[in-house]
Amino acid sequence: MLYDDKVNLAKKLRIQAATFQRIITHLRDNPDVQNIDLMNLANFCRNCISKWYVAEAEKEGETLSYEDAREMIYGMPYNEYKTKYQKPATKEQLDKFNENKDK
Repeated sequence: MLYDDKVNLAKKLRIQAATFQRIITHLRDNPDVQNIDLMNLANFCRNCISKWYVAEAEKEGETLSYEDAREMIYGMPYNEYKTKYQKPATKEQLDKFNENKDK
């Protein structure tokens, strides 16, 4: 039996929420990891997480704008994050991104 099957639902949700928060904190603490690198390696990035957050909020009947979700994920307004941390993508990064985007 999977560990997941042994844990009651409330505890499972707390564990999942804490794990998610650790991922977000890790991404915030490592702004040198560029979104394009995340996309190229894992096929998702901070913006994807923001979109998923909005979609899950909607499923729960909550209205959350994409910009508000990005601020929650980035820990600051997206434009501020871009100015502080986002670097121009290299030709190699863009080539890999374009190669992978149709997969």
